[in-house]
Amino acid sequence: MKLKFAKMHGLGNDFAVVDAISQQFEPYPELVRRWSDRFNGIGFDQLLVVEAPQTDAAAFRYRIFNADGGEVAQCGNGARCFARFVREQGMTDLDSIPVETNTGLLRIEAVDATRYRVDMGVPRFEPAEIPLRADARESLYTTDFDGGEISFSAVSVGNPHMVIQVAEVERAEVETQGAYFERHMMFPERANIGFMQVLDRGHFRLRVYERGVGETRACGSGACAAMVCGVQLDLLDNSATARLAGGELNLEWQGETKPVMMTGETAMVYQGEIEYE
Repeated sequence: MKLKFAKMHGLGNDFAVVDAISQQFEPYPELVRRWSDRFNGIGFDQLLVVEAPQTDAAAFRYRIFNADGGEVAQCGNGARCFARFVREQGMTDLDSIPVETNTGLLRIEAVDATRYRVDMGVPRFEPAEIPLRADARESLYTTDFDGGEISFSAVSVGNPHMVIQVAEVERAEVETQGAYFERHMMFPERANIGFMQVLDRGHFRLRVYERGVGETRACGSGACAAMVCGVQLDLLDNSATARLAGGELNLEWQGETKPVMMTGETAMVYQGEIEYE
């Protein structure tokens, strides 16, 4: 049968989005891997699935599958695209949309026709909550790499992140260090690896090697993770702009008990159909 989908992106982080309310659809790893292929499939970093909510508190359920077929709990760029999709498809007229995720309720607000603001939730720093194999919480952890030592921060923003401070993001060893630390034994659920260059207290540059995907042009949760780690280290103010290969994200965080707020652009690329069995 033919399945309708939309191709979208948030700052170059690209997605296929499927309405699984009006269509019968159940993703599985082999299918996601096949569709994510940029030569033989649709080509995307993540597949986003719109489902009916399981509680009255939400308007929709939001599911995310990485290109390797694994289901994950959070994707900030995807959340903005998800919200634009359901509004443009006439599935809701809400300006503030509550959606279910695997880690709880997420609220996404329309700023204008293309920009959306996402409540990314309260970041978690305790090792057991990231999860990270460490004896105690630290602002900076250390680990060995290629005969030397690397310092890093760690946080969960709905998914686990390792944040490494670098002098210049262009020269960061994103491919080698990203692939190595993504599957390091200290991260039992694997991790997204961010490489952050602080420019001043209100701006930083970032590259992210995403779990199950590789380096992407932008990572919303990665930007949030880098920002809160920068605030914790007194390198950034509570409002900062992340500069990624695909564009900029505006971030706000007012402290440990508060959620991270992220605002950024979305784009609808095209809509199509694909064979689904």
